[in-house]
Amino acid sequence: MASLSPASKVYIRPSSELVALLRQPQTQKAIANLRAFTSPPTNYYKCPLTRRAAVLILLFADKKGDLRVVLTIRSAGLKNYAGQAALPGGKADTLQETPFMTARGEAFEEIGLAMNDNQLPVGYEVEHLTELPANLAMTELGVRPCIAYLKTPPPSPRNRDPDAARDLLPKLDAKEVAAVFTAPFYNFLRDKDLDPQTQKTVPGEWYKGSWHSWHETAWRMHQFFVPVSPATVFHADSKPRAARNADERPPESTGANTPAKSANGKSLPGKPSQSSLQPSLPRSFYSIAGDALHQPRYRVFGMTARILVDAARVAYGEEPEYEHNSHFGDEEMMDRLLKIGRLGPKRKDGEILTRDVMMEAAKAKM
Repeated sequence: MASLSPASKVYIRPSSELVALLRQPQTQKAIANLRAFTSPPTNYYKCPLTRRAAVLILLFADKKGDLRVVLTIRSAGLKNYAGQAALPGGKADTLQETPFMTARGEAFEEIGLAMNDNQLPVGYEVEHLTELPANLAMTELGVRPCIAYLKTPPPSPRNRDPDAARDLLPKLDAKEVAAVFTAPFYNFLRDKDLDPQTQKTVPGEWYKGSWHSWHETAWRMHQFFVPVSPATVFHADSKPRAARNADERPPESTGANTPAKSANGKSLPGKPSQSSLQPSLPRSFYSIAGDALHQPRYRVFGMTARILVDAARVAYGEEPEYEHNSHFGDEEMMDRLLKIGRLGPKRKDGEILTRDVMMEAAKAKM
């Protein structure tokens, strides 16, 4: 962004303060949209305790006034989903706690985000904005996304230049993750890096997507490759412990979402018209090649990517540039599975969502 001086005919780059000021209306509108969003009735509370989980989408405004979201990299030593990017979160401990209580508690366990605002750096606050429809994980776990906003205080004698990335994130006690990093929130609606400099200097691309068949249903697998730098990624100082429930974090979603939508928002009946339908993803797709922490970009995919896409759709009132599934979460699927006796308190050995199970659920009376 630059302005042309008529007198000198030279470009004058605006100050960072002016850029931030110009971007604030978009950020303020996004926060207002999230505050105003009312999630439809959820099946989360119909699930037994052992099937309840929540994740925290923690947003904050950077120095430019743009929203960023906090994510983690799971420890390489964990049994499940090692090295994968994830939102802070995990399973509920009691039936009395709300999804936000679960998400905030798990964020404390994993990244050290204080449970109370008075324990944060002076002036910072966490506002619970809204919750999204529940997603269904592969282990038939109902995962409720909770969105919160980390408010940065205005300049004061105590802190003349507040910066959430500097003041808070490096001080997080990353006990159950290998790293904490941040990503540009609005970019989850785009198929390329929004920052031209990033496009030029960081190898790799921002987005890859493909349609896959899940029990004869078309669903979209999103992959985002988030550029990282010393200013946006913070490694844990010590080895993660064999965590209390580090392997109980919500696994990736089934991804069974219908109907599908193209970039212009039109429904895609059956097989998508603009993309070939690929077979089910191999197990190797979920593994990380090389050292996950020493890559120029961190891969965000599966349920985490889908949740971030849906959150950005609500916040900015826009549809993605790429093809995607149209509805939010898996509430209807969860309802149908509950009606046929699935999602019980105990998961039986070998219990998976087969084609026969899904056909039975499809016939359930709603």
